[in-house]
Amino acid sequence: MRVDVPHAWPRDEGEALALQDRLRPLADHRGPGPAAPRLVAGLDVAYAGDGRGTGDRVAAAVVVVDTAELRVVERTTATAATGFPYVPGLFAFRELPVLVEALRRLEAVPDLLLCDGHGLAHPRRFGLACHLGVLTGLPTAGVAKTPFIGSYDPDALGPGRGSHADLVDGGETVGRALRTQDGVKPVYVSTGHLVDLDTACAHVLALAPRFRLPETTREADRLSRTVLAAAGA
Repeated sequence: MRVDVPHAWPRDEGEALALQDRLRPLADHRGPGPAAPRLVAGLDVAYAGDGRGTGDRVAAAVVVVDTAELRVVERTTATAATGFPYVPGLFAFRELPVLVEALRRLEAVPDLLLCDGHGLAHPRRFGLACHLGVLTGLPTAGVAKTPFIGSYDPDALGPGRGSHADLVDGGETVGRALRTQDGVKPVYVSTGHLVDLDTACAHVLALAPRFRLPETTREADRLSRTVLAAAGA
């Protein structure tokens, strides 16, 4: 899969902030996105240590799932050393270089990317999912285990699978808390590029028939940890 990066990777916080500001208008959150994606890729990164150091080993995994059978059809990985410091709101720059390398090793071109992170639900409205979507030109959304910004009304979130509540920050809906299984903690979905929130949530729910996390996230998380352990050994 071809992924062109039309900019240098930032070296410091100032460059990263400027790049987010420059690229933010390119992210399209209106969608509608793919109605029936056949191939959906999950992306995740595992860190050595506590994930806060510079120069620590990281491993990225991309797992492509055939939605008709929820079957993995392709896996790619990449490892690297982190080159950007730990700065809240700029975490994407620790992950993007190694994720791009893993994406470039794919033979298939997915219809949708689901990354372990946030998109619009970001202080500057340009999280990891947005940046990945702009770079690849593919519909992209973030599916996070924990919220980063915003809040939702817990009374609006029912206990059953499929119930949801808007995640709001500064009066703006930036994502959605989505319960994928009865009685479990929700996941936090936000748009990245070329897909709207309703469509993104529908695909996340369809990819999570048994567990809290969608199969794309589960498989990518497992693979990234395995590759990181092997690299450490």
